[in-house]
Amino acid sequence: MVRITRALMSVTDKGGLAEFAKGLQEFQVEMLSTGGTAKLLRENGVPVVEVSDYTGFPEMLDGRVKTLHPKIHGGILGRRDLADHLEQMQRHQIKPIDLVVVNLYQFEKAVGKPGCTLEEAIENIDIGGPTLLRAAAKNYQGVTVVVDPADYPKILKEMKTSGGGTTLATRFQLAKKVYALTSAYDAAITAYLRDKALSC
Repeated sequence: MVRITRALMSVTDKGGLAEFAKGLQEFQVEMLSTGGTAKLLRENGVPVVEVSDYTGFPEMLDGRVKTLHPKIHGGILGRRDLADHLEQMQRHQIKPIDLVVVNLYQFEKAVGKPGCTLEEAIENIDIGGPTLLRAAAKNYQGVTVVVDPADYPKILKEMKTSGGGTTLATRFQLAKKVYALTSAYDAAITAYLRDKALSC
């Protein structure tokens, strides 16, 4: 059982998130978040630390760079069972991130709108989201990753049963959902771009 002490939340689909975050509060989980997600949590009375305050770097390049930082990815990818990883994390003041809650820019919805330009489509390709998800899924032995709001109740129920953690079996199942999602997401982008041509 891995106890969840710190969560990173950055979602497009905000349905049920405030209730989930309030459930996490019962276990004193620290919340890190970005932009609109942080705003939603604050409006619902959930204390949240902006990722830019946590890393010391602002969101930049029109929002293209928000979470791509060693304090974020080191916290997700660092293995809790390796003393060398833990020592490096401590040396660089990287705190473990035990829960990643992310869903992606709605690329297919964006390109399905009449008149969507290639430039608009490109801006709707999510970079940080898939990177966070893949990192968390890779380290499923220590990190719980959530892409589907339908999984919020299951996670809270398991945390209540266990005293604040999730089982390895649950984390593995959630990790598999990540790779199914990111594979389909890349396939949608590929399908869209396949028929596009640039005039040079």
